[in-house]
Amino acid sequence: MNGLVKVLGRVGFTVAAVLSVLIALVSYRFLPQGVETAMDFMAHHVQDNALMLYAHIGVAPIALAVMPFQFLKNLRARRPAVHRWLGRIHVAAILVSGVAGFQLAFYTSAGPFAAAGFAILAVIWLSTTGMAFYFALKRQIDLHRIWMLRSAALTFAAVTLRVYLGAATAAGIDFDTAYLLVSWLAWVPNALVMEAYLWTRRGSSRRIAASEPQPT
Repeated sequence: MNGLVKVLGRVGFTVAAVLSVLIALVSYRFLPQGVETAMDFMAHHVQDNALMLYAHIGVAPIALAVMPFQFLKNLRARRPAVHRWLGRIHVAAILVSGVAGFQLAFYTSAGPFAAAGFAILAVIWLSTTGMAFYFALKRQIDLHRIWMLRSAALTFAAVTLRVYLGAATAAGIDFDTAYLLVSWLAWVPNALVMEAYLWTRRGSSRRIAASEPQPT
């Protein structure tokens, strides 16, 4: 059973990593096509918030592409300096794109419900990443990893947002309605699943510790 869980975990990580890198690369289609063609639902930001728009859509894909490499055990063990530098790039990218995303949320044409969803996502994304960076500096590695997992769940919202929008379109739901829903669905389930995973892992650790012989 444990072997099956490990295999499924590896498959899940591989799929998530591939999707993250692919979505990050595809996100740069706005460079040759222009925002109006590639991301028409965000084109209204070009007039009033161009700097924040390009800071977000230009830098967020970097955080998404770097994220999977932060969880490669072999890279951490064999190339710790590379792991640290990728971590700094990852944190810097989230800082820039998170701040930009927070401001853009208040100018969305989708209304206050979507604005609240995206603004709260930006705040929690920045907060969890900041905590991960803080514990890395303090060399509290276990806590660093816990907060990095939380940050990663929110970073992965860039993938789930596109998956849900595509599914909604395939189901015949109009884009405006779908966009309202994914402003929350893109990240809330991710965060809840990650918390459930962390809770389960803590429970497993406690059971293992309880089963070990105690010193007399």
